[in-house]
Amino acid sequence: MADETIGVVGAGIVGLATAREIALRRPGTRVVVLEKEHRVAVHQTGHNSGVVHAGLYYTPGSLKARLCTRGAALVRDYCRDRGLPYEETGKLVVAVADDELPRLEGLYANALKNGVPSVRMVAAEEIREIEPYATGVAAIHSPHTAITDYTRVAEEFARDVVGSGGEVRFGFPVTRIGRLTGGGLEVASGERTLTVDRLVLCAGLHSDRVAGLAEDGDEPRIVPFRGEYMTVGPHKAHMVRGLIYPVPDPRYPFLGVHFTRRVNGEVEVGPNAVLALAREGYRPTTIDPRELLRIAAFPGMWHLARQHWRTGIKEMRGSLFSRAYMKDARRYVPGIAAGDVQRGGAGVRAQALARDGSLVDDFRIHRVGSVTAVRNAPSPAATSSMAIAEHIADTVLADDGDS
Repeated sequence: MADETIGVVGAGIVGLATAREIALRRPGTRVVVLEKEHRVAVHQTGHNSGVVHAGLYYTPGSLKARLCTRGAALVRDYCRDRGLPYEETGKLVVAVADDELPRLEGLYANALKNGVPSVRMVAAEEIREIEPYATGVAAIHSPHTAITDYTRVAEEFARDVVGSGGEVRFGFPVTRIGRLTGGGLEVASGERTLTVDRLVLCAGLHSDRVAGLAEDGDEPRIVPFRGEYMTVGPHKAHMVRGLIYPVPDPRYPFLGVHFTRRVNGEVEVGPNAVLALAREGYRPTTIDPRELLRIAAFPGMWHLARQHWRTGIKEMRGSLFSRAYMKDARRYVPGIAAGDVQRGGAGVRAQALARDGSLVDDFRIHRVGSVTAVRNAPSPAATSSMAIAEHIADTVLADDGDS
């Protein structure tokens, strides 16, 4: 229906990609993005490491695996078409001990099933050819894993939305979503309102709260985890050419610290993962008592804490002490020590958590009538954003018959 209005809550990269996709598919449809901040990409998108993932880690056949593969190709082509930064640095996933080799081989088999381009296993001597300062007994090399600047990509998506006749409305925190008697929805921010025919919720760190306004249920819950980075000093930045990652351990909920080259030439180490004390708790001193009470009242958090308290203590120690932070990182690049790094930026991850304490791993997108809610969009959401947008547009426009 060309005369309808579709609202999108959230001007992160997923929300903007979705608005853009709908606007391109339905010329004449009024698409309005509602954002509580005063610019795009303020939160998860703006604190992203910039990696365009190739799809090594994700369960074959999962939504993550399918949308990452397509999304990576779409982001690559979009960046090249728009002259945005895009560099295929390549990635090494390095086993530093023999007992990691079975997990490395399992990851390689997974990568092959997911169709990761040109992925291969390399021995210790070839690790040094790819990353001269790295050490390990074997590695997976993904030569087409790339880096970009997702903030700039999101800004370009916003220009596409406006250029297609849509709108990005800033300073509009959603406080109420009501269903109208004659059909449609009223979205409110205080006294201001917008009437829409359909609504897409891409609220990131606030996805469970905003979905609750649309009566989508209260699970999964979002628990915020802060990821802190170290920045390698310029005198040692040459020691990392691309991306150097550990072999993921399925016993632990997070990937572990790794080395990442950014498009500006800097090299970051991290992130760690510590519980944030506010939804937007980028600093340890940012505390929201209501958020702490909400987390403490959720049984899933206590189940998670019981399962992973040792990991939590280790991550907290790394947050407090640079030497502890760099202890694991030096297993991969021994030449970069605590004295060679300084505290960098931090991001907050919207970790979706089930009532039993399990981490919700895959993308999760619900539709309730005329509302489509993105309840979980963890990494590789930025990589997959354009493919997620296609998937959401298919869902939102399913009733039209020609989507």
